[in-house]
Amino acid sequence: HAHGADEPPIEIDFTPPFRRISMVSGLEEALNIKFPSYDFATQEVEDFLKNLIKEKEIEMTPPYTTARMLDELVGEYLESQLINPGFICDHPQIMSPLAKYHRTHPGLTERFELFVNTKELCNAYTELNDPIDQRDRFDEQAKAKSSGDDEAMLIDETFVQSLEYGLPPTGGWGLGVDRLTMLLADKNNIKEVLLFPAMKPEMDNNTEAMAAMSVNA
Repeated sequence: HAHGADEPPIEIDFTPPFRRISMVSGLEEALNIKFPSYDFATQEVEDFLKNLIKEKEIEMTPPYTTARMLDELVGEYLESQLINPGFICDHPQIMSPLAKYHRTHPGLTERFELFVNTKELCNAYTELNDPIDQRDRFDEQAKAKSSGDDEAMLIDETFVQSLEYGLPPTGGWGLGVDRLTMLLADKNNIKEVLLFPAMKPEMDNNTEAMAAMSVNA
């Protein structure tokens, strides 16, 4: 019941093979555009995306970093297509600081996300094991962080040093067990499936009294 308990249920077809959408070409097709470059770290691409967000009247809060604007467009035009299971893959490097660069498509990474009922269930990628490239990615993330992007990463010197010692070819993936449980249990609110939901801190009598005085004042 994706639209609520009172609405008719939707049908999801799990018959393989699942659909695959390459992120950048998928956006170009859905929006009928052509990105000026697949190097998404350039000012040219950032300006292009700002104009595109304005033209499509997509509401988003600052900061208008390239990664956040791409994420908004993907959510609006690609994720919304994936009621049946499907993969969005080949993310730009600027969105994937820990993923290895794509071996055949410069500017992109070897990464995929699995979506069912427009919700992300799985995130996976080839691990980046080049310390020089990793530091450059962290530098880009630090710039986005300084621009106000709370989801951007800081430079992790210990991690870079570990890569300098060596990391063999590695792939990793993560499954959102809570989101999978939501799907199987037919729940639309994640709080209904969390075993240990976040709770408000308990207040002692003195704290409650001070809170009451503040309200009365």
